[in-house]
Amino acid sequence: MSDSKKILVAEDSSVIINLTKNVLMFENYQITSVKNGKQVLEKLNKEDFDLILMDINMPTMDGIECTKAIRNLEDPEKAEIPVIAITGNYKNYTLDDFKQAGLNDYLQKPLDYDLLLSTVKKHLNK
Repeated sequence: MSDSKKILVAEDSSVIINLTKNVLMFENYQITSVKNGKQVLEKLNKEDFDLILMDINMPTMDGIECTKAIRNLEDPEKAEIPVIAITGNYKNYTLDDFKQAGLNDYLQKPLDYDLLLSTVKKHLNK
């Protein structure tokens, strides 16, 4: 699989980043991780990604605010990147809140890694 997909993981928990990286790298995805929404936008400015896994509760800039900023980017390809929310506080949001922010899907914590993989594959194979 030479055409390896690039995934940006935005998560402030090192434990979740490491587990997620291990699961996704097993599928030959290239993983880059950052700790907050501001870093997501900085990375997107310099690199292309095929998908973003976005924690909702992060310091500096949260996932909702960051996703809205992504959707407003001038580069149409980057503005359309699939963004999957990762949240432990999904009860604080409705699916409608996520859709209004421009999120394509969401996964709740604690992460089910089989579901993570199937959700990532679903959005990368569209």
